[in-house]
Amino acid sequence: MDRVNASTPPASSPSADDPARAAFAALRTPEGEQLLAGLRDHDPADELASATRLRRTHPAELVSAALGQARLRQRAVAKFGAGDAYRMYFTPNGVEQATRTSVAAHRAARFAALGVRSVADLCCGIGGDAIALARAGISVLAVDHDPLTAEVARANAAALGLGDLIEVRCADVTETDTSPYDAVFVDPARRGRAGGAARGASGRGGGRATGGRIFDPEAYSPPLSWATAAALKAPRAALKIAPGIPHEAIGPEAEAEWISDGGDVKEAVLWYGEGVEPGTFRATLLPSGATLTAPAPLPAPPVGPVGRYLYEPDGAVIRARLVADIVERCGGRLVDETIAYVTSDAPYSSPYVAGYEITDQLPFNMKRLKALLREREVGVLTVKKRGSPVEPEELRRRMKLSGPGSATVFLTRVAGAPTMLLGHPLR
Repeated sequence: MDRVNASTPPASSPSADDPARAAFAALRTPEGEQLLAGLRDHDPADELASATRLRRTHPAELVSAALGQARLRQRAVAKFGAGDAYRMYFTPNGVEQATRTSVAAHRAARFAALGVRSVADLCCGIGGDAIALARAGISVLAVDHDPLTAEVARANAAALGLGDLIEVRCADVTETDTSPYDAVFVDPARRGRAGGAARGASGRGGGRATGGRIFDPEAYSPPLSWATAAALKAPRAALKIAPGIPHEAIGPEAEAEWISDGGDVKEAVLWYGEGVEPGTFRATLLPSGATLTAPAPLPAPPVGPVGRYLYEPDGAVIRARLVADIVERCGGRLVDETIAYVTSDAPYSSPYVAGYEITDQLPFNMKRLKALLREREVGVLTVKKRGSPVEPEELRRRMKLSGPGSATVFLTRVAGAPTMLLGHPLR
């Protein structure tokens, strides 16, 4: 396939009619790059003073663009790490919606393990996934319909030395020929404009949308039905979706994977084609890479009284509806048919759960809990809740904690009744 050097300028040069692209082009001049380098440790609290000082020697528009980009780079460190973030370029929506590096690297590793050597990355955004794929040794066609976003993706490939592996096109993803590629990756926009419509909602999508989150998969840009059809045409494919997607929207041809990083659920992916297991639900935990799979749907787990031990499944396990698998593995039961807390009478160790030993169970009663915590001299209280309207900070405030001890309290329901469980983490 033809490669386009990442430093190749876009087909249409930015002009006064497109101030965002003009500002970005100015940032990539020697003056702009030098200005950005000097703002690496910029304190946003001093922005007014910095702007006043810099405008004495640089154009006001360039200073404004550089300060904005410096803020975006600082925000991006959490997702990309300082080593990459301070070399890359971002848009506000690009920072918000880009895949975290650890998650993108996991997905790229799965593609590589499947024997994939080239991927068409549709709706590529600022290029986070394309970068991870290229670093896994995979050639990438990265497509986005928004001119500025495509330019940013191209600049990022060049900045990280990956221009030989990443070709960026500004094009309509629905008209892109993906047949020369081993696999397709689609990341539809899942946010709407302020008025509620997704950018490219007509199916000509690919750019990052703005506004609130979209929960209807057919309101993605492009819609889930189009993305699924594109995935099914490819030898292998992955489709990024919102973690809260209704399970009934997942077709039988897909293997569904929910991914958490550091305990927080980051995304869900539908996998298609050779080497995946259709109809299987998977929970993957990063950074360990532990993965739990089971055919869907699993039978409803038993419900019973609270035992000596309580287990809190990882969010990816819950989203994948694999709690029943945990119940079976630990020989336990749920404390309530609507609550994802698992209990057992014997200790159980697993990377997919956090375990606690329960010392007390009492009906929901603030005064009783306060008296118990005072008696135990608890000064540090961790509050966890499922199925309770009480806010953790409000409960801590009312407890007036004091003492050297620590404890964990679970605000939940047991057999439908509001209940408080007191305990401590298993070591």
